[in-house]
Amino acid sequence: MPRKPRFYVPGAPVHAVQRGHNRSAVFFDDLDSLEYLRCLKQAADSCGCAVHAYVLMTNHVHLLLSSERADSVGRLFQSLGRHYVRHINETYQRHGGLWEGRHWCNVIES
Repeated sequence: MPRKPRFYVPGAPVHAVQRGHNRSAVFFDDLDSLEYLRCLKQAADSCGCAVHAYVLMTNHVHLLLSSERADSVGRLFQSLGRHYVRHINETYQRHGGLWEGRHWCNVIES
């Protein structure tokens, strides 16, 4: 059964969080953080999202985003999953997923 699509209001800011699988690390050194930010910039530009703030913790990420379209936030996380996880898996000779399930978001007042 496919997942239900999430609904985001274009232009409304959201606080998005994504955790590492079993709350394990997703950043292992400073170069990983820089690669994540590079992937985030590329994904935000291509998906039509504005990143207003971010916090990169050892085992999770907080993002403050607003999107141009209703599907932009989901597409941003999909792109991050494709590119950043590939970087981690190739760099550290590992396999499988890095993130614990789907991201979660809360709409916030601007």
